[in-house]
Amino acid sequence: MAVSFPVRLGPAENTLIEQLKSVGADATAERIAVAGLPTRRVEAYHYTDLKTLLRAVPPMVDGSATLELALKAGPLPLQVAGAHHIAITNGLVPSDLSAPSGVTVGRAQGGVLSTRDDILVHLNGALAKQSLALTIERSLDQVIQIDHRIEGEAAHVADALKIFVADGAAATIVEVFSGSEVAHVGNHATYVALGKGANLTHVTVDLSAKASSHFATNEYHLAEDAQLRTLVIHAGAGLSRTHLFPRYEGAGAHGNITGMNLVADGQHADITMDAAHAVPHTTSQPLFKSIARGRGKAVVQGRLVVARDAQKTDAKLMSQGLMLSDEAEILSKPELEIYADDVVCGHGSTCGKLDEDSMFYLMSRGIPQAEAETMLVRGFIEEVLDPIEDEALSEALHMVVDGWLLGK
Repeated sequence: MAVSFPVRLGPAENTLIEQLKSVGADATAERIAVAGLPTRRVEAYHYTDLKTLLRAVPPMVDGSATLELALKAGPLPLQVAGAHHIAITNGLVPSDLSAPSGVTVGRAQGGVLSTRDDILVHLNGALAKQSLALTIERSLDQVIQIDHRIEGEAAHVADALKIFVADGAAATIVEVFSGSEVAHVGNHATYVALGKGANLTHVTVDLSAKASSHFATNEYHLAEDAQLRTLVIHAGAGLSRTHLFPRYEGAGAHGNITGMNLVADGQHADITMDAAHAVPHTTSQPLFKSIARGRGKAVVQGRLVVARDAQKTDAKLMSQGLMLSDEAEILSKPELEIYADDVVCGHGSTCGKLDEDSMFYLMSRGIPQAEAETMLVRGFIEEVLDPIEDEALSEALHMVVDGWLLGK
């Protein structure tokens, strides 16, 4: 008879259990008490062992001080010129919401994600007090920028955003995550539903303090002929993980799911995708880039699941890594899970250093080594930045990359 031994819980797990019980989420608390946080034995967390990496969780945020903190907050680390700004500070949605013409904006209670077997999803659903709801009723020229900020002393914050893009509408939404220079833990959730023929560009940029931990879950549902472009950028927190769940539910739906890990000494960044092609005649082109220097570690996990009835699926997954030091680590795990027999699917993964011949070519023409390296790095990542059509947003994202290259 097999004997099971209790899981030894660490400080982070004990704190999470107390926080969950304080809001009545006893089932999720019990789940952590029995299984603990995910380790590398959990496939989706194989390279991001939360039990080891998340050593401590600060107290839940004090909502009573949020307004005062918001007024004292410094300038935004990323500002898209001409964008309409909405702030979510310490997980709370403001009462004086405004939106561009053609957009309905409001507040709701609780989380937004579908139920699934993922501890970060369960934690967000239990701890997110409010959610911001956006309904895009017609095509927009103006970018909507949503600023998630965690201010004040170190705090554990959960927040949520729900976006619906109506049939035939088009929009560009950027979410920026930042806060004070302390060891915050942020758990963010975004649920996106695209109507028939809808078109959405969705960009998320982590610019949190290096001492903080940033977790995000993005769930996408695409109806018939919907077009989705995403870009995840990790360039801030010491520990960051974004989990993407795109689901193609209508014929003609297409997704360009892209992401970029920019990591330096002591940073660990993880982009994990679990995509489902549920119906025939859907397409996707996931592309992820990672750049690591010092002892930084970048992770990309991608899984494409093609359902039995999803014939004529065309899906190609690619992960590419660039190591700027001998100590850097880039880990990639692409997967295909195909149950249909009439599909065109594939995956690939590459990793290496800067091309020596290209470096020699540039330096032989009088370009200093540091500048030559920067030029090649910019060329490597341009493939995921160039498709961003809004000029102001593209310029802001290039500034994020330039700041990282300069070590800012």
